[in-house]
Amino acid sequence: MTMRVLVVTPTYNERDNLEELAEVVLCTPGNLDYLVVDDNSPDGTGDLADEIARRSPRFRVLHRAGKLGLGSAYREAFTLALEEKYDAVISMDGDWSHDPKYLPDLVGGTEHADLVIGSRYLNGISVVNWELSRLIMSAIANQYARVITGMPFRDCTSGFQCLTRRALEAIGLSAIKTSGYSFLIDLKYRVVSAGLRGVEVPIVFTQRRAGQSKISRPEILRSMITPWKMRLGLWDKGESPLVSADRD
Repeated sequence: MTMRVLVVTPTYNERDNLEELAEVVLCTPGNLDYLVVDDNSPDGTGDLADEIARRSPRFRVLHRAGKLGLGSAYREAFTLALEEKYDAVISMDGDWSHDPKYLPDLVGGTEHADLVIGSRYLNGISVVNWELSRLIMSAIANQYARVITGMPFRDCTSGFQCLTRRALEAIGLSAIKTSGYSFLIDLKYRVVSAGLRGVEVPIVFTQRRAGQSKISRPEILRSMITPWKMRLGLWDKGESPLVSADRD
């Protein structure tokens, strides 16, 4: 039986990228559904998403009142995926840095794991058109998160990943309050802490085609603090729906 998979992309001012990206995702083998979570983009990304949704039944858009952050966007989308009985979700950026051609690899990896990470650093460094300073910062951030948390992954901050329904049910979605890089680290750590298996598949990461990066200095600072909270046990594990159901 074919898996039901939902691809999720949070957007803020990605109008120049969205039309073609949606077309490619929806044409990818596997009959994937696509959900865009738009934070009231001033450039009209949400309006364009509505137009695409009218033409494509497997494309939807969730409109939010303002710029509420990456973490909350994924929490809402993942909660929706659980409610609608999807077998897996894929998180993917909306700027073409995550190439949709890797989507089948991410889905295929769920045969052996509950978390499949599209990794920029699995086979050396697979990043195209980044400034050297940003590449160094990313590499250091990943090594830092890996050493502090003890996670085995080469790319702890990757935002291109597939999680099974079992992973979503186990990680305590409602307890996750982090955003940005911190959310991406937090999510992986919760999967590992739940005793579930995570694997990496190689990707080539490319600088965004259009628009501007959303990464801020406060976000980078938070991503440095989050691994220590995990290491010291100062994070809210929450409670999975599976545990709650067992108690009823």
